[in-house]
Amino acid sequence: MSKIPSKDQILAWISDNPGQTAKRDIARAFGIKGAERIDLKRVLKELEAEGHLEKRKKTYRDPDKLPPVSVLQVLPPDDLGDLFCRPLEWHGEGPEPRVLFSARATDPAIGEGDRILARLQEVTGEDHQYIARLIRRIGTNPKKILGIFRKATEGGRILPIDKGSDKEWSVAADATHGAKDGELVEAEQAGPKGRMGLQRARIIERLGDPGAPKAVSLIAIHEHGIPDDFPDAVIEEADRAKPAGLAGREDLRDIPLLTIDPVDARDRDDACHAHPDEDPKNPGGHVIWIAIADVAHYVRPGSALDREARKRGNSTYFPDRVVPMLPDRLSGDLCSLHENVPRACMAVRMVIDAEGNKIGHTFVRGLMRSVASLNYQEVQSGMDGHPTDKVAPLIEPVIKPLFAAYAALKAARQRRQPLDLDLPERQIIINDAGKVESVRFKDRLEAHKLIEEFMVLANVAAAEDLIRLKTPLLFRVHEEPNADKIAALRETAQASGFNLAKGQVLQTRHLNSLLAAAEGTEFDELINMSTLRAMTQAYYSPQNFGHFGLALKAYAHFTSPIRRYSDLIVHRALIAAYGWGKYGLSPEEIERLEDTAKHISDTERRSMVAERDTTDRYLAAYLSERVGDEFTGRVSGIARFGAFVKLDETGADGLLPMRALGREYFHYDADSQTLMGADTGTLIGIGQRVVVKLAEAVPVTGGMTLELLEIEGAPVKRGPGHRRGASPRRKAGQARAKSAKVKKKLQRKRR
Repeated sequence: MSKIPSKDQILAWISDNPGQTAKRDIARAFGIKGAERIDLKRVLKELEAEGHLEKRKKTYRDPDKLPPVSVLQVLPPDDLGDLFCRPLEWHGEGPEPRVLFSARATDPAIGEGDRILARLQEVTGEDHQYIARLIRRIGTNPKKILGIFRKATEGGRILPIDKGSDKEWSVAADATHGAKDGELVEAEQAGPKGRMGLQRARIIERLGDPGAPKAVSLIAIHEHGIPDDFPDAVIEEADRAKPAGLAGREDLRDIPLLTIDPVDARDRDDACHAHPDEDPKNPGGHVIWIAIADVAHYVRPGSALDREARKRGNSTYFPDRVVPMLPDRLSGDLCSLHENVPRACMAVRMVIDAEGNKIGHTFVRGLMRSVASLNYQEVQSGMDGHPTDKVAPLIEPVIKPLFAAYAALKAARQRRQPLDLDLPERQIIINDAGKVESVRFKDRLEAHKLIEEFMVLANVAAAEDLIRLKTPLLFRVHEEPNADKIAALRETAQASGFNLAKGQVLQTRHLNSLLAAAEGTEFDELINMSTLRAMTQAYYSPQNFGHFGLALKAYAHFTSPIRRYSDLIVHRALIAAYGWGKYGLSPEEIERLEDTAKHISDTERRSMVAERDTTDRYLAAYLSERVGDEFTGRVSGIARFGAFVKLDETGADGLLPMRALGREYFHYDADSQTLMGADTGTLIGIGQRVVVKLAEAVPVTGGMTLELLEIEGAPVKRGPGHRRGASPRRKAGQARAKSAKVKKKLQRKRR
């Protein structure tokens, strides 16, 4: 008597034999005959109900396209020598698509029978449907090395740039990839130790001059100790993961959830939907759905994936690459809410009234299917009356209801008065050669604000629910600024002709009044920058101290578990609170929440510093070809050794050292944050408009040195220079007197 196969065996058969998926094909494959076919039919029906299969005519197949990241098996070369691959996870209707493998010069040799993880690009008008680019061979995860190549008679050596590392690697003559002496290279381990006891390496990419743009982010990764190679156990665990089914989940696939992301997004971890509330008790109200990738289903407490995700704390984003918290198999595939692909999710249904107040919410664990993956620009363009062919059918049924709900939330935001800083965000555009092509400031579209407001609302709901259910969690905390920083901000505001309320409990609405008063004036950017500097840094904590900047009593990160470990903790807390399975927040995790909070707050700061350093280096490299050019800017900081200027064109920061301010002694006043010329009376303070000349730009350090030409529209007065025998102490005293006199004059003038 034949044994009925398990569900996993049936799914494996369908995956391996996409052309033979009728019930009779499956029965024949497992030797099932007669009455046993009734049991087979029952198992297939269960798989269909769980969402693993969809019945089309007489076959059981998943109708979806191949995911953007797929496991493939390499087929023998065809008559033209091209390599095609067989998708091992194809569940679509009809014959499996043809996938052409497109090798890069730096890829290792790939041959028949190899299983690979590849990123797919859909094509049309060809005899194949996809082009595959190698991510890596399955089961291989060689150690990566970044260092300086030193050429020898035969091959050479690699000197790693890691701080404190003196370990060298030998490179055989046929493994140099054409690298030149002194070049920065990326290499991978290539076998056991060779002669002289050195580990062998194979150069896989030449990065050129260590100070060149393409090397910048790699240097930052190593300099700040950001883990960028996944251990083998982590990769193997991710590769074993299978798509989640419907069992134990609410079926949300009929809800037209939409993902809206940046145009260059590699992962999509949140989707949204809104519609008018049909409850007559809530006239003019809205229902908002937010669905978030169910990362907790795949990353289990204590697993290799979990340990590595906690170690990284978060993903780190550079202009030319991302160092993800999770491997591609999860971050780019199973946990990414791709268009028309069923995906496990954690979702919250929120009800708001006509004024935008949240009057109820419910969390569910579900299975969703995104109706479309759109970017901010095309959504905004569609709302502005210029939809693309893809967006046009979604405008009325999907996109307009989102904006209607957002309009109500905007009114509630206005009443709540979160801190409303206006600081433009730079975007560095890198070309294929790794060189900075342009620097521009990102547009702040209404579509951006819509998603931000929806995510804030979902994060609040998560915090409120877990507090109500008395479940431990990690809060996102932003404490009030301290009195000294507010006093400094008040002084800057008064010197600029504005007032900041005094003698009362500081609230964000007071700061917003100051920002609104400065808007459109010459002090706009100064007041925004000074307000930002007055703020404390947000962090994670098991204790709730509120979120000052958002003007919220409780706030937790729930919406980005692909890239933030804090959100994964909140998801596990919800699983434990609602009894949604055995992989909720464990007692061990609860016990070390304090340590986890400190650790991931530290990794977040590490990423911020690495990203900032990388941006500085890219900007220095970009501007290094324009040494001697003149730029306009604004004084952004004052120090004992000079002044900092933020350039208008790129937002880059450069230093005006004391020697570049003029031929005189400058007195530094820490209280007023000014520099005062002892001979000419030139006063340099934060916020002043200047014209400077770029004297030096050093890509390796990211430093830029400037020379002052004009200040507030007037040429810089040049002092007579230091006279022999002149007393620096006397000059400092003279400068202080002049500084006080000028400040009084300025204050009278501004009144």
